[in-house]
Amino acid sequence: MFYVFLAEGFEEIEALTPVDILRRAGLSVQTVGVTGKRVRGSHSIEVTADIELTELQDPSPEALILPGGMPGTKNLAASDTLCALLKANQEKTLLCAICAAPSVLGKLGLLKGKKATSFPGFESELIGAQVEPDGVVTDGSVITGKGAGAAADFGFAIVEKVKGKQAADSLRQTMCYQ
Repeated sequence: MFYVFLAEGFEEIEALTPVDILRRAGLSVQTVGVTGKRVRGSHSIEVTADIELTELQDPSPEALILPGGMPGTKNLAASDTLCALLKANQEKTLLCAICAAPSVLGKLGLLKGKKATSFPGFESELIGAQVEPDGVVTDGSVITGKGAGAAADFGFAIVEKVKGKQAADSLRQTMCYQ
């Protein structure tokens, strides 16, 4: 299962674009409300999460995905349950974060020795990472994205990592994504 974590103040496009792309690719995705079942994004779009964080019981998730946004990123980082889940799954799960959210991974020490990107101004919070200027950076089991403008590329990078380049390219073509 692929889990996308929604905390109050999340960046809507960074959450919902990857959800859409992953589902189009045939992957099982659930949105997880960190701050409740109904979560309001940074642009006042309210989303009902599939499940709440307290309901998550999957011992072997395929991916943990963090959208950015403010104060969404701060609310993700404030969740001890989510932070423990990220740390417990760092070796066996794809960890994905976009915009300001890679800072959550950085503060937990999960970017050490990895190449990563983030929204400008958050580079110093990517502790231990080699910061790259690219829109999306994949390094092993970590995928990071720069911001809202990279949300589709971020989603396609996750598909490529899991299903291969041909599957991602085929999906891009089907979606008329240049």
